Amino acid sequence: MNTEQDEQLGFAPEWDQPIRYIDRTRAWYDALGYGNPYRYAQYRAVPFHAPPRPLARSRLVLLTTAAPYQPDKGDQGSKAPYNAAAKFYKAYSGDTSIDHDLRVSHVGVDRAHLTDDSNCWFPLPALRRAVAAGRVGALTARFHGVPTNRSQRHTIEDDCPEVLALCREDGADMAVLVANCPVCHQTMSLMARHLEANGIAAVVMGTAKDIVELCGVPRFLFSDFPLGNAAGRPWDIASRDSTLELALRLLESAPAPRTTVQNPLRWSGAPDWRLDYLNLARLTPQEIARRRADNDQIKTVAQRVRDATIAPDA
Repeated sequence: MNTEQDEQLGFAPEWDQPIRYIDRTRAWYDALGYGNPYRYAQYRAVPFHAPPRPLARSRLVLLTTAAPYQPDKGDQGSKAPYNAAAKFYKAYSGDTSIDHDLRVSHVGVDRAHLTDDSNCWFPLPALRRAVAAGRVGALTARFHGVPTNRSQRHTIEDDCPEVLALCREDGADMAVLVANCPVCHQTMSLMARHLEANGIAAVVMGTAKDIVELCGVPRFLFSDFPLGNAAGRPWDIASRDSTLELALRLLESAPAPRTTVQNPLRWSGAPDWRLDYLNLARLTPQEIARRRADNDQIKTVAQRVRDATIAPDA
């Protein structure tokens, strides 16, 4: 690598490109000692249809993978370790006319660059502003929380039909789906495909480009930000409104399936944030062993919560 020549040509650093989350998560779990690398969903065909009516006369539903804050479940703040006890495995709904305290205490979220600004992962206030401005006809009376499962079969056969039924009950014409962790991106991709195939135009807002595009979705707004910030930069209302506007335009004007639009905004923090995420080169063998022990404990808690919510073999 000739750094001096790169600078003369105006090249960006080699690491200044979207993170390959599939490769990085597989390497991470391999280093922790887990075999059988996770198979991310992949399709050839992608469902697609034009929205049934203009956005200004449509009813839009917001889908999120963020979880309601549960005070009895321990620390769920932005810098807290992954809290499997706060995870949910069944869809839930919330009133769009009021504010909510949702958290992203997810496995794999980039906590080093996560703040307590929930607008970064839950753009309900921005959507309300869009309705007030006449940009969107209406929001559904409820938003819906979409559970994330490593089991793609459970997501496809159980969660997707359940959430579709909720969206239909609410009279949704279009859907905005906001993803957070790597598995969230796969879940929301599968959900977007299901909604689209059943008449609800869908756009995914996310930050894991490789996972979403491998699965194949009708419309994808990609923000090259750390995981957990798909709806805009922290403490920056203008970035949240402009990011949402890009998603709305994509709903209106995507010409074909697999249409990806990249948010032109740059991350507001240090430019080399991509080098922090699950970077084995920055950890000692002792730290990797500690992470393995922590992960084993987390898996036990998560399995207990899952088994108490849904059938163990689902």
